[in-house]
This record gives sequence, structure tokens and C-alpha cells, in this order.
Amino acid sequence: MKKIIKDTLILTIITVIAGLCLGYVYDITKEPIEHSREQAKQDAYRAVFADAQSFEEGDASHVANADALLDEVGAVGVAIDEALVAKDASGNPIGLVMTVTESEGYGGDITIAMGVKNDGTLNGIEILDISETAGLGMKATTPEFKGQFSDKKVAQFTYTKTGAVNEYEIDAISGATITTKAVVKAVNAGLYYANTVQGGAE
Repeated sequence: MKKIIKDTLILTIITVIAGLCLGYVYDITKEPIEHSREQAKQDAYRAVFADAQSFEEGDASHVANADALLDEVGAVGVAIDEALVAKDASGNPIGLVMTVTESEGYGGDITIAMGVKNDGTLNGIEILDISETAGLGMKATTPEFKGQFSDKKVAQFTYTKTGAVNEYEIDAISGATITTKAVVKAVNAGLYYANTVQGGAE
């Protein structure tokens, strides 16, 4: 009995020490990780809105009401995480940059950054977070796939497996239809949100 109590105490002490160590490591790495994520997001914003000199908060109620807005078009599982006003060197608003998360990727959440001009033109997209299958869904991060969304003024995109021939069509990634569908859905939700908030493509 004494041995059992002793072993239990030893295990308890080890567990407590390990927990304290993990907590300490978390505390010292949390800030650098958050800083790295924020830097990656800002880099993505600059990539999708190169004409902007700054990104500033606008009407906070817009993002708060985004879920209800997206429900209108059946964009279930999509969230507008952030929307900032892109401004030129004179401080004039020239569009929106957004972080959009779609929860129905093959490997889980897919988060993108996208920039939309005031007239509804989509500058392009960048992938911020993705966990799709290597060699298949991860091809969503390639310039070849992302580039299909650049400089397009359409209300919504669709994907095709037979070769895109129209401005609004995106070539699906071979063997990764779910990933393609998720990215297109996220982009379409962002376009609808931006065009509803600021006007744009009909």
C-alpha cells in the first residue's frame, strides 16, 4: 500500500511539473506564433491588394452581421473573419480585403485572404491556412490555381472539370473536387459580402 501511495505521489509530481513546463513553453511561444500569423496575413493582404497603402477598420457591424448576410445565399459553413477597408495614398477607400474561412474542405478549414475593388473586381486570393492532401488538394496553393481568380469581375465563380472557357469558370484541381469546391465557395461568399457592403459587380 505504501508503495502504491509513493508511486502515485511521484506520478502526480511528474504530471504537475510537466504541466507547468508545457504552460511555460506555451506562454513564451504564444506571442511569436501570433505575430507570425499576423505578419503572414498582412503579407497576404498586400499581395491581394497591391494598390493599397493601408488597411483600416470600417463599420464593425458589417462583419458582425456577415453570417446572416451569407445565409441569404446559402453559404453555410463560411465565415467572414475580418474585413478591412483598403485605402490609397490619399486615404481614399478603394475596396476591401477580407479573411474568409470555409469549414468544408477535405481536410477541414480552409482560410483565404482576398481583395475586392470598389467596382467588384477581385484582385486575387491567397491561402492562409489549409490542410488538404499533399499532391492533390494542396495544389490549391499553387499560382496556377490561385491565378484563375485574379483580376476577374464576376458576381460568382463556378468550377468545371472540362476546361474553363468563361471568365467565371475555374478549372477544378484533378482529384480534389472537394478542395476546389471549398475554395470557390469561400471566394463566392467573400464576393457576395463585398459587393453587398460596398456595391460592385451585378
